[in-house]
Amino acid sequence: MTYYILKLLIMLPLIGLMIYGSLWLYRKYQPQTMMRQNTNSLNIVEVLPVGMNNKLAVVDFEGRKILLSVTRSGVTKVDVKNAD
Repeated sequence: MTYYILKLLIMLPLIGLMIYGSLWLYRKYQPQTMMRQNTNSLNIVEVLPVGMNNKLAVVDFEGRKILLSVTRSGVTKVDVKNAD
């Protein structure tokens, strides 16, 4: 019985550290952060989560602001405005 308790006391902190480390790595190398590289023609201005699987994204493309609806099934253009 003491073997199992000792094993539990050793394994619980190790599992906690592994969870913390994986969450830290995910936050550091998140796909959204990788996409925020500045290019001359395309910039992601803002992303707003609307639901579990839906997002609204404002993209600046060649001087125009484009509102996009992003879902699991695809990307749909909602509106286009000229940036003044």
